[in-house]
Amino acid sequence: MAALDPDLLLRAYSVGVFPMASTRDADDVFWVEPKKRGVLPLDGFHLSHSLAKTIRSDRYTVTVDKAFGDVVSHCAEATARRPDTWINPDIEAAYAELHRRGYAHSVEAWQDDQLVGGLYGVRLGAAFFGESMFSRARDASKVALAHLVARLKVGGFKLLDCQFLTEHLASLGTIEVGRDAYVALLDSALGLGSAAVPGDGSPADFFAIGRDAAPDDVAATVAGPISGWRIVQLLGQTS
Repeated sequence: MAALDPDLLLRAYSVGVFPMASTRDADDVFWVEPKKRGVLPLDGFHLSHSLAKTIRSDRYTVTVDKAFGDVVSHCAEATARRPDTWINPDIEAAYAELHRRGYAHSVEAWQDDQLVGGLYGVRLGAAFFGESMFSRARDASKVALAHLVARLKVGGFKLLDCQFLTEHLASLGTIEVGRDAYVALLDSALGLGSAAVPGDGSPADFFAIGRDAAPDDVAATVAGPISGWRIVQLLGQTS
């Protein structure tokens, strides 16, 4: 089978479709368009008091795009709860290319210089499509997701697509919407225009939170880190 084409991948996202492999060792991928879609409203993130306390403590140092390949590899690893995954080598390679082009991003949680949690996804217009997340320490993936939501809010994003609703994601505020409702959200996030990739002209800015925090420090747009206190402030009320 030919390698998964990154340009095709972007076009697929623009119409609400994404790839999966049946197993980690599968030689090909299939395309998925769920009838019910998991969406996390950016103003609806459920921030518990305990999670807010963890974030404010800066127990984990959170970075962006520092270890994209490592995050994907960790997401692809088998665990006791998940003996196999849908991320095969073709998917890894395609998302690595999207990352090189600036369309795919990772959020990493570190503890004592060890990568203990994170997530990755695709940015297109004012939409962010969450692909997968992993955690090797308590609440590490939740902290990474909280940082992502705050970043998207500051950056003017309209849609955080979580693909499927899980119990874990539901506890953080993710809801399930039907296909028609999802398409409406997607169309709004991508906007109209004649760009080769829909949404390329969107004013949404994935790195706005860095520039807002340190407008004279270009390095802060990527490296951060943004303080946990500020993240909690951006997320609003705790539950």
